[in-house]
Amino acid sequence: MPIQRRALIATTLAGAAAPARAAEPFPTRTITLVLPVAPGGPGDAIARPLGQFLTAELGQPVVIDNRPGAGGTIGMDVAARARPDGHTLVVFSNSTYAIAPFLYPMPYDNETAFAPLALVAGAPSFVCIHRDVPATTLPAFIALLRRRPGELAFGTAGIGFTSHLATELFMASTGTAMLHVPYRGAAPASQALLAGEVQLNFMEAALTTALLQTGMIRALAVTSLQRHPKLPEVPTIDEAGVPGFETATYWGMVAPAGVPPALLARIEALLVRYFGLPATRAQLAGAGFLPIGGGAADFARHKAADSALWGRVIRERGIRI
Repeated sequence: MPIQRRALIATTLAGAAAPARAAEPFPTRTITLVLPVAPGGPGDAIARPLGQFLTAELGQPVVIDNRPGAGGTIGMDVAARARPDGHTLVVFSNSTYAIAPFLYPMPYDNETAFAPLALVAGAPSFVCIHRDVPATTLPAFIALLRRRPGELAFGTAGIGFTSHLATELFMASTGTAMLHVPYRGAAPASQALLAGEVQLNFMEAALTTALLQTGMIRALAVTSLQRHPKLPEVPTIDEAGVPGFETATYWGMVAPAGVPPALLARIEALLVRYFGLPATRAQLAGAGFLPIGGGAADFARHKAADSALWGRVIRERGIRI
């Protein structure tokens, strides 16, 4: 037998006899939760309690890295470049994963740069109007818009945010027209509604319940297909005469692509367990979310459906940054 062949066989047999190399331990250092929005927003209500849980569960500190800008794509680019070893995770909303790709130049491939982990929760919006608007129900408000096309204004957290696109979808579904006034975030947009600078704002539950106490606004409807537990007296848009209307800001989690499958499955199982805990669901509900707690497959299916919806709205309404 030639020397080269004997050497090859010996090497192969030695490799087969060697014990399988143990998987690398995890975690071995600080875990980073990238949050591609500014501090103080609704994402904090998800990321910060999760960070405390992971610290206790895994025995390593967890830091929240807020990286806002460009519809969340700045923070996502940071995460996409991180080592795919499970020590970098991302908490983000559909404004980033399903809307930004249609509006911003992408420094990463939105379809391949990340591995899905969990579908966390949804946050429907309330159709809120200033108290001086002469309408007390959604049908009356729609009738007013049809009598006065383009005269009333709606405020949003900015071009391309869910509050903007949900209002565009509402106008398309009702055959109405309003003037868009974008602000730099949800807080200034809500203050503009309180001051009467705009007449309408699609606002999430926590903000809506707080501002209703001022007596300066009315909540006419909610964008989910079921009434919201925080304001069960407010009808859905579907109930109020716009059949099938449904939108929400959805939150999910991903890791950089390339994390070993076994480690990815371990992290997914940990997240699904956490988001399924009664205490976690109660905390999210208290912050105005509708808890979901789905896994990677749920997130992937939802991302595809959400991207199709908002891509269509952006194209049909001619929205540009």
